[in-house]
Amino acid sequence: MTDIIDTTAEPTFRERHASTIRTWRLYARTFRNNGAAMLGLIIIAGFMFLVIFGPSIVPYPEDALGATHIEKKLQPPSAEHWFGTDEVGNDVFTRVVIGARVSLQIGLIITGISMLIGVPLGIIAGYVGGWVEETIMRVTDVFLSIPGLILAIAIVGVLGPGIGNAMLAISLVWWPGYVRLVQAKTLSLKSAIYVDAARSMGASKMRIVFVHILPNCLSPIIVKVSMDMGMAILYAASLGFLGLGAQPPFPEWGAMISVGRNYLPDWWWYSFFPGLAIFLTVLGFNLLGDGLRDILDPKGRE
Repeated sequence: MTDIIDTTAEPTFRERHASTIRTWRLYARTFRNNGAAMLGLIIIAGFMFLVIFGPSIVPYPEDALGATHIEKKLQPPSAEHWFGTDEVGNDVFTRVVIGARVSLQIGLIITGISMLIGVPLGIIAGYVGGWVEETIMRVTDVFLSIPGLILAIAIVGVLGPGIGNAMLAISLVWWPGYVRLVQAKTLSLKSAIYVDAARSMGASKMRIVFVHILPNCLSPIIVKVSMDMGMAILYAASLGFLGLGAQPPFPEWGAMISVGRNYLPDWWWYSFFPGLAIFLTVLGFNLLGDGLRDILDPKGRE
């Protein structure tokens, strides 16, 4: 007697999503074979560990709030103070670890505001075209023609120093990159066959934008965000170093370096460890961004 195969049985989850599973396996294999990307992932994983668990593992949490211990000032690295102490006796290790959370907030806020401004403008410019596109892109060109850090310094000079004003200033000079990226991608997508098919079936402009164009812009946006996180942290640290960003005793890496440079070279640890934290964080995000680009760019996998 032959077994009867039930052709009406519901397909399993694995069968329904076989194509998606294969795609994610390809992504994982591509990323795993990229040594630099894996190094970036490890660095960012360590950074995220400090962001999440840092406040509970630091030995002197009160030092992040500006406590003073004059009797311990400018002590070199030791078993008690791994990264030494600063000019008022605060534990540098504690302040560097707590500064990781501050830096993540800075990066997220700057890239988030930049995306909220740049992505919609890029889609409008690319999809609508005409005088609307010309106006948006010429304004974008004006912002791109001025060095970003110089323009951010000018904006902070008007608004006044402070971490909030520094993040706002950097955001206001960061959005043009997203406009350029999304506008170019939208121009290539709006003439695609599936967009023409949706248009011929009577789909509204809003549906075409949100269902067919925006989802296909996500890959380059994700890659840019991953790289911009590190650069946004570096820009904020630069403003802090110039005294225009976070103000002491706020535990921000750039502000710590700004104060610590006054004690070089004898008390080198004061500036060295915050600088090392900035270097590793920016390196990690850049390497991770390169890895994501290899995954999300089909030409990079050929």
